[in-house]
Amino acid sequence: MEGTQTKSIGHYSNKGFLKERRKELRRDATFAERLLWVKLKGKQFGVKFRRQYNIDYYIVDFYCHELKLIIELDGWVHGEAEQQRKDQIRQRYLEQKGYTVIRYKNEELKNDLDGVLQDIWNRVQRIKQLQ
Repeated sequence: MEGTQTKSIGHYSNKGFLKERRKELRRDATFAERLLWVKLKGKQFGVKFRRQYNIDYYIVDFYCHELKLIIELDGWVHGEAEQQRKDQIRQRYLEQKGYTVIRYKNEELKNDLDGVLQDIWNRVQRIKQLQ
């Protein structure tokens, strides 16, 4: 089917028809997303992270395939009731597929970057130990 080809990488895939949306999200990243990406890229945590990557039909902010770890950053819109409901459905779906999802508010990153980075480091180490 044209426009729905899938590029397979390992055991997950990036759906071709979402490519432009992923590029747009990377281009229009929030300050918090840009800040965290500088700290995650290049295996600085000992594992590879990708940004704005899709898992099935969901595009996640940051994803580590090796650990099945997803990091989501939530801006002000995630405080609205309807968006919270959608986030819960999405998170439940991803967790049922075996992914670990951790969330931080954009303000947490801006106000306590070191604390967020330490939390990510601790979680990465914990998941590695369980493997």
